[in-house]
Amino acid sequence: MSLLKDRVALVTGGSRGIGKAIARALAKQGAKVAICSRDGEAVRKAADEISPGGGRLLAIRADVTEKTDARTLVRDIVARWGQIHILVNNAGINARIPIDSDDDARWLQVLTVNVVGAYYVTREVLRHMPNHNGGRIINISSVLGRFGVPAYTAYCTAKHGIIGFTRALALEVVGRGITVNAICPGWVETDMTALGMRQTAEAMGMSQEEFRRQALAAVPIQRMLEPKEIADLAVYLASDASAGMTGQAINLCGGQVMS
Repeated sequence: MSLLKDRVALVTGGSRGIGKAIARALAKQGAKVAICSRDGEAVRKAADEISPGGGRLLAIRADVTEKTDARTLVRDIVARWGQIHILVNNAGINARIPIDSDDDARWLQVLTVNVVGAYYVTREVLRHMPNHNGGRIINISSVLGRFGVPAYTAYCTAKHGIIGFTRALALEVVGRGITVNAICPGWVETDMTALGMRQTAEAMGMSQEEFRRQALAAVPIQRMLEPKEIADLAVYLASDASAGMTGQAINLCGGQVMS
């Protein structure tokens, strides 16, 4: 398949989970894909799994919360492939931090990774994204950008913020023919989800398995989503087929959110 033939894409947080699935799907559709992570070994391993022998996949160690890393990341991609057509802001962390906790550093870290990191990378990429030539920015938010969950104020704040960032940026770059959209996944089978379920289950005094059963009982389709399902939507948003869609936050959550 070649929906994205010769397009250049950057996926942040691309070493695992949703980011890795998106990178794989973009590459399968013909894109040249760069992935980054703070863990250099993990990102190189992911690149080897997605594209054995390399060539069309570039692995870069970068911390998106560092301006210099964001600048160097984009510079290295442009030096190799000339420009960037598609940006997927996927890098993110989650943490259960009750409001009476004194862990200010962790609360702020959640916002910094999820929101400030997206800002730094987007600003650098837009300097090298061509006008009126399939420019696409795809931000990974969450259903927690749609509603609140107790003890997850940092993550909910960050993911609500990503939706606001998406809407404002869409209007700012629309004259360049660049679209900006967000995906709001629900429960997805990833390591981050497993960690969140475990932390919440422990706080509620139940097993992770019991919490999982209760959580999925509130999902109309009664199951977890697979990372590939998020990736398939990302491919659509990265393609010419989505040229008329911008400023949208799309729920892909098995019916958890219906608005």
